Amino acid sequence: MGETHGFQLGMIGALFLSVASSVSIVICNKALMSNLGFPFATTLTSWHLMVTFCTLHMAHRFNLFENKPIDMKTVTLFGILNGVSIGLLNLSLGFNSVGFYQMTKLAIIPFTVLLETIFLKKQFSQKIKFSLFLLLVGVGIASITDLQLNLLGSILSLLAIATTCVGQILTNTIQKRLNVTSTQLLYQSCPFQAAILFVSGPLVDQCLTKKNVFGYKYSPVVLSFIVLSCLIAVSVNFSTFLVIGKTSPVTYQVLGHLKTCLVLAFGYTLLHDPFTSRNIVGILIAILGMGLYSYFCTHENKKKQSVDLMTGSQVKEKDTTPLLDKDIAEVKKSTKDSLV
Repeated sequence: MGETHGFQLGMIGALFLSVASSVSIVICNKALMSNLGFPFATTLTSWHLMVTFCTLHMAHRFNLFENKPIDMKTVTLFGILNGVSIGLLNLSLGFNSVGFYQMTKLAIIPFTVLLETIFLKKQFSQKIKFSLFLLLVGVGIASITDLQLNLLGSILSLLAIATTCVGQILTNTIQKRLNVTSTQLLYQSCPFQAAILFVSGPLVDQCLTKKNVFGYKYSPVVLSFIVLSCLIAVSVNFSTFLVIGKTSPVTYQVLGHLKTCLVLAFGYTLLHDPFTSRNIVGILIAILGMGLYSYFCTHENKKKQSVDLMTGSQVKEKDTTPLLDKDIAEVKKSTKDSLV
């Protein structure tokens, strides 16, 4: 009972940390890119990952966590896949309209459900699917404003969806099957993610912005926001692996859409972004979908736990009954022998 309570508190803490840090970094990066004119998103992400690795390395040196060796091939491929995923998402945003990019992000949930159903044989109830449908409809209404299609942008979006889904499923699968913590997996995969983005980031950013990150004039204010963004990113990266490991890739995506709704609300409140009745209706529908998803997941988990407890007790009874029968038989036999 105590372990279950501790696990629930840990999961709530991970969810809160993920939401708080993600919303914070979106607001920070929006100020950095929109207000201060620093458009190099992919290169900035590589700096995020390098700072995250350095922070975790220092934590390891101070024995704040224990490193567990993971197969080098697994870690390398996993790190490269996640790095490619980030680059493809940024390219998708660059070659598509904002509305189509939002559609790309919405498509990650159904695609993840499809992959987990086919390859991991995971079952999703009709209630869960309905709540996810409501969530996607709500976020779509709140965030999608225009849809402009083009062949290259569509291909990039499909590749971004595929790599993101596989990467998040592997984040969960590797932690559970290899029995490693989110910190251990992040620590070992971070260098590979950072390396591929550090090399490709300037090229991707130059392709999207027609500007050179090394030719940019860095003012003290811009540098301050970059440092702040990197520090927040440590929490974002840590909480991402933590949430996916403790819950599931689908739950993490649901949480991501909660962040979208919060960012829209904060954008209106703090940055005075335009906000219409359509945004409000969409956010309310999305919140309803999230609430139903949370309720159905909790209900089904409790039901599963009760079934597991009943199954365990039945197995225990089956294991003990033959032993009792055997003991009784032996007593009867010994009594009979003594009488003879």
